[in-house]
Amino acid sequence: YTHRSTQDDGYTHRSTQDDGYTHRSTQADRNTHRSTRSDKSDFQHYEKRQTELSVLKGCLLWGDRVVIPPTLRTKILQILHEGHPGIVKMKALARSYVWWPGIDKEIETWVASCTPCQETRPVPPKAKPTAWETPTTPWARIHIDFAGPVQGQTFLIVVDAYSKWLEVVHMKSTTSEATIAALRKLFATHGLPDTVASDNGPQFVSRTFELFLAELGIRHALSAPAHPATNGQAEIMVKLTKGVFKKLEPEGWQEKIDKLLFTQHVTPNTTTHRSPAELLMGRKLRTVLDRVHPSYSSEIPLDSTTRIREFEPGDLVYAHSYTGGPIWVPAKISQVTGPRSYRVKLEDGRTWA
Repeated sequence: YTHRSTQDDGYTHRSTQDDGYTHRSTQADRNTHRSTRSDKSDFQHYEKRQTELSVLKGCLLWGDRVVIPPTLRTKILQILHEGHPGIVKMKALARSYVWWPGIDKEIETWVASCTPCQETRPVPPKAKPTAWETPTTPWARIHIDFAGPVQGQTFLIVVDAYSKWLEVVHMKSTTSEATIAALRKLFATHGLPDTVASDNGPQFVSRTFELFLAELGIRHALSAPAHPATNGQAEIMVKLTKGVFKKLEPEGWQEKIDKLLFTQHVTPNTTTHRSPAELLMGRKLRTVLDRVHPSYSSEIPLDSTTRIREFEPGDLVYAHSYTGGPIWVPAKISQVTGPRSYRVKLEDGRTWA
């Protein structure tokens, strides 16, 4: 997301050629024969997947996942761990894009060796949060709560129960009015939910907040006062987000939160098996990892059905007037001055360029 990517298909191609095992796998795939080299024990990870391997632009693919050569694996692990996702989410993201022998073990080791992750591991929950009925449409029920203050900052956490899409809003105030203002901005983007679920915080149970929801026809579901865990969706995300906040340096926390949100939005959820972006927006968001794939192209072909009108001297046209009066005035092309630019002569003898 925030990296300047060097993992284009050409770079992946060159790294594949430089690596013995992946390069020989591309050759074996082209020749459709099994390897007989003496180092079969090292090559067997690729050999046993022989029928599932393919080559595209010199890059080795296992299914639709790019087989990453050793020289690029550390960089890919860094990208996968943006926002400090846990082992499960990091593996889920990797399985959408890349593979290499032992990747799961390397991900486990990477997370286990990440000091901020280990220092902020959550305590196992004492009890499972109360289950909610699963919505059938995006943004039908959202869960909200506050996180903070952490490093002097307070945030409004909003979770869509259907897609698991997370929003984190920096709050200078936690009053009902400030909360309403933050929700209005989210509603302008995502539309109105049917239900807002929250705990019994003073800003959520105030008459101002209740009237705001009632005027929009939104049902307000409050968690039981003695059981705040019944607002489970938001509680889980609050714990996750608080854990990330503790890993952040006092400076640059907004950039880190942006990375957290982007990673969360594109990572397949362990419950839905699809990314929040797919379920909420109906599409996958483009990531740095997409650029690793050899089939990626940033070029946008011209629409072959689009015609660019061209004129010749003497053609009668209407010219756009910027002097008031009619918007378009009759004129004649007097000179072609450049690509799609002309000098025209008006009926009263004036010339416009």
